[in-house]
Amino acid sequence: MYTSDMILYRNSKFQGLLDDFSWISENYNNNYMDVESLRSLLYQNMNKLIELSEAYGIKGNLWHGFLALFIADNENAFSIANEISGDAAGTIQQIAENDFRIFKRLFDYDFKKLETTLGVPILSLLKNYESHNSKRGILDRQIRDGINQFAEDLFAAGDAKAFAKVVVSFYKKFGAGKFGLHKAFRVIHQDGEAVIEPITNTETICLSDLIGYERQKEKLMANTEAFIKGRAANNVLLFGDSGTGKSSAIKAILNEYQNRGLRIIEVYKHQFQDLINIIAKIQNRNYKFIIYMDDLSFEDFESEYKYLKAVIEGGLGKKPDNVLIYATSNRRHLIREKFSDKKDISDELHNNDTVQEKLSLVARFGITIYFGAPDYKEFKKIVQQLAKRYHIIIEEEELYALANKWELIHGGLSGRTAMQFITYLLGERDNE
Repeated sequence: MYTSDMILYRNSKFQGLLDDFSWISENYNNNYMDVESLRSLLYQNMNKLIELSEAYGIKGNLWHGFLALFIADNENAFSIANEISGDAAGTIQQIAENDFRIFKRLFDYDFKKLETTLGVPILSLLKNYESHNSKRGILDRQIRDGINQFAEDLFAAGDAKAFAKVVVSFYKKFGAGKFGLHKAFRVIHQDGEAVIEPITNTETICLSDLIGYERQKEKLMANTEAFIKGRAANNVLLFGDSGTGKSSAIKAILNEYQNRGLRIIEVYKHQFQDLINIIAKIQNRNYKFIIYMDDLSFEDFESEYKYLKAVIEGGLGKKPDNVLIYATSNRRHLIREKFSDKKDISDELHNNDTVQEKLSLVARFGITIYFGAPDYKEFKKIVQQLAKRYHIIIEEEELYALANKWELIHGGLSGRTAMQFITYLLGERDNE
């Protein structure tokens, strides 16, 4: 099992674990290391394998599950070419089959001799492992179950060509690498470079969970549907009062369309300098990406809005067809306006031009959707439906009276306030 002979499937974050297991299985009988040292190395890697399996929800044969995860997570010329579309062929397919022959030997390896020689009977327990982490973990349930089934299908493959068909089928359904295994991402800096990092714990909110705002949700869905289908679509700005569900609507859109290749990358204002590099990293991937800017606003002295305008629309480079920007804001024009902006100032000869430049940022969003605070009647409806959803049984008049008292103290009429009130009632019920 010479992993060093692989061509495409290299440089994985799991590479060390694969290489160590492969080295032990090849050399445990060659006197390169005494038995105690070999046993210690094997235990160290068994520990890593178990921890990895718990984190990712792998069950059954952990060795097979690990190999399947290694293949699923790897981003290379073959995996990227096959993600979602599954259309790679020719020379790259033949090169991949070289690696798959090695993987096939790794899948078929019998650990019995190694187990007997090193006196490690516990190794057999890894063949039928029951994961403690059945509901939580790095991967969502659908991807986790897909990886476990992927491992079984790869083990059943008869040769490298059959193995390749299973791999391509997986990439076509789930995608490849971090964008295949995850749906939401943030940007961090490592060694001075902007890196797109998965967010492994996201809300499972659905659009139906957002009570009211039907017209707003329909407008957002229609634009996203067009984007997913490859038709013309606009950047979107959701603006309005705090706590009305703007951010929740975008999170729900992600959950609605993730299975159709939608991914979201959260970017903060101080990271706008990285936007060009971020877009360069995703423009040739076979996914649809929403760059998400939450609570977007600028003070009058901040100049990042100019950079954002250029990225959204302008410059020589064409914005990729697989990238849109969705933003939320409490401000209609994103930038705080002062009375001094509207009158002549001695040191500003062309003040009107400056004001218009600031206000023109919102024009870069082809669709703007307003989320207004509910009136008291709408607020009561939200409270009523939330109480029903969470099985809170209280007389209506008492429920509304308590909700009214709550909103007067806790931020006014909004969906967020209603949810906080319901959470309070749930906590009170649990304490009884």
